[in-house]
Amino acid sequence: MSTITSSPLPRQVADAYVDHLIELDPIMGTYLGVAQSHALLPDFSPAGTRAFADLAHTTLDLLTQAEARPGADSDAERRCARLLRERLTAEIAVHEAGEGLRAVSNIHSPLHSMREVFSVTPAETTEDWSVVATRLRAVPAAVEGYRASLAEGLDRKLPAGPLQVTTVIGQLTDWIGTDSGSYFGTFAAGGPEELRGELDAASAAATAALAALRDWLRDTYAPGIEGASETVGRERYARWSRYWNGTDLDLDEAYAYGWSEYHRIHEEMKTEAARILPGAATPWEALAHLEEHGTRIEGVEEVRTWLQSLMDEAIEALDGTHFELADRVKRVESRIAPPGGAAAPYYLQPSEDFSRPGTTWLPTMGQTSFPVYDLVSTWYHEGVPGHHLQLAQWTHVAGSLSRYQATVGLVSANCEGWALYAERLMDELGFLTDPERRLGYLDAQMMRSNRIIVDIGMHLGLEIPADSPFHPGERWTPELGREFFGLHSGRPAEFVDSELIRYLGMPGQAIGYKLGERAWLTGREAARKAHGDAFDAKAWHMAALSQGSLGLDDLVTELSAL
Repeated sequence: MSTITSSPLPRQVADAYVDHLIELDPIMGTYLGVAQSHALLPDFSPAGTRAFADLAHTTLDLLTQAEARPGADSDAERRCARLLRERLTAEIAVHEAGEGLRAVSNIHSPLHSMREVFSVTPAETTEDWSVVATRLRAVPAAVEGYRASLAEGLDRKLPAGPLQVTTVIGQLTDWIGTDSGSYFGTFAAGGPEELRGELDAASAAATAALAALRDWLRDTYAPGIEGASETVGRERYARWSRYWNGTDLDLDEAYAYGWSEYHRIHEEMKTEAARILPGAATPWEALAHLEEHGTRIEGVEEVRTWLQSLMDEAIEALDGTHFELADRVKRVESRIAPPGGAAAPYYLQPSEDFSRPGTTWLPTMGQTSFPVYDLVSTWYHEGVPGHHLQLAQWTHVAGSLSRYQATVGLVSANCEGWALYAERLMDELGFLTDPERRLGYLDAQMMRSNRIIVDIGMHLGLEIPADSPFHPGERWTPELGREFFGLHSGRPAEFVDSELIRYLGMPGQAIGYKLGERAWLTGREAARKAHGDAFDAKAWHMAALSQGSLGLDDLVTELSAL
């Protein structure tokens, strides 16, 4: 570890961990805005993944010492120490189970990380592009390290899911491109002419590395995992659930909660659907009507501009009334995602100095016409008051937390729970009275309930309840999961397919939206009861958003005490 003070407290240990993590993971460094990281990529080989685990073990030893020192029992130190211990323990468990040796997913893998980081690597000046060229030259080694990890997993009989592999082979084919250009070639084409030769050579080598990986996955890896299970079982699922949610969940209780929310939301959807299409047999018939006849935005640049205006309007309406926002937190940008990824929109946190603002990303999936009904609450989720307000506020108050709590200590269920709570908040505040937008919001809520049902149900092979309108008494399979999701979603088939593949490849992550929202609502209600008529929602929101990361183990307790 680096030299810190001779008697460090937990927050100093946590921040020293971030410093060392950036050395191992320059992708994380780029997201944080560390200039020295921009030319580099991580070592994704087995030795590289072991280095991450070694750092975690060393940090936990230092944390144990720090927790025994005077001053470590303050609220600030205690909260950071609990987060750091929980996160590192969860990460070590995943590593020791060999999960990094079968990390193939349609959205979350080393391969996706090394591609997506180029979208946030500075590329304004000639000097920036020279650094980009260096990072492009690092792609072949990073890809080879990743392939070596998968090869070791193959030798140790730790297979990825075959559907994940098939999907990634298809994604790689898209990234490699045709005569119209590859992903890296198209990206490099934006560089200055004086570096043209260097950028073209580097992007060609990076693309060749992707092609070699694609061929190896197709010709060697896929045959080697033929017949492997797409689902992970209870033991692996519990390990991943802890990683994504920051708590050891009662999975059977969570599954039952998903069904209870399904029934509640379904009744609301039927009422709202009748306002749009009287006599509709199901809410999804009304949603299909909106898909064809509802309000639309025509054009890719037009929808980007429209989403930007939606966030700008939300900031103007909420600042000073329901939130108190710093000027730099108010800056957020809407962008179009590069092709070849998953179908779900996403958000990227601002750099630590806010030189790169928070950004929302819309995958167009080749579309040029966009229905409004399913975009409004989605951008309340991804942008304002969802992910952007939380993660930008963490960045804004990082100096009073620790760098770790504001950045790499992120717990997925906390953030996704806040973003789903943000959608509900906008409904509570009257922003979703239009029938199209409100049915779209309810459809999004239903999707998150269905995620609990399908994600836990498939991976654990649970029985479908007797009161289900869908295959009661049968046990979940991926095929039934796809059918159920398709019957209970207003989204197009390609989105549903992408979602199901995502759940199979990221077990335990998708359940955090609804379970995290429940934690946020429980904490707010407890605080409201404690304060009575003196409860100040604006003050509570800002205090809650300024706590930094927390796992669900601690979130309700901390929110209730505000």
